[in-house]
Amino acid sequence: MDRATALGIVREFVKNENLVRHMLAVEAAMRFYAQKFGEDVESWGLIGLLHDFDWEIHPTLEQHPMEGAPILRARGVPEDWIQDILSHADHTGVPRNTLRRKALFACDEVTGLITAVALVRPSRSLLDLEVSSVKKKWKERSFAAGANREEIERGAQELGIELWEHVGNVIQAMRSIAAELGLDGR
Repeated sequence: MDRATALGIVREFVKNENLVRHMLAVEAAMRFYAQKFGEDVESWGLIGLLHDFDWEIHPTLEQHPMEGAPILRARGVPEDWIQDILSHADHTGVPRNTLRRKALFACDEVTGLITAVALVRPSRSLLDLEVSSVKKKWKERSFAAGANREEIERGAQELGIELWEHVGNVIQAMRSIAAELGLDGR
């Protein structure tokens, strides 16, 4: 599967641009980690891009991402990618027993928090965002309350990377596509 096909699936099922941007951010973070770990950058990135493609049509834990799996199968997505996508949600019972699965879980929630912090900065940009700004907002539980801090911590721990190093890595990855994310200060 190539990126154009994966992005086509996302665009078919997702109309909310913020959700598309979230998936692009996770894609960028997954590509960063694939490169860091010497893994296949393309497959890791595309799994990140596809991981929430069904959220708008299956917006409950009972449905997402399990009911999206048959759609991905019908579109020729490799089964190991589908299992990786299923693993990003605790409730599916699919274990996070590979580095790729651990990376997907670790990158998912943290991108939302980073985006929220960038959006409240005067620059509205990732280009000047530092880890210290995320640390400051981390302590404010009412800020970006939807970003599950326990899952973010657990994701970094499962991946074997110190939390704030992980946040820095994901900021760096997201900077590479800041314009696509609408977070380049323009």
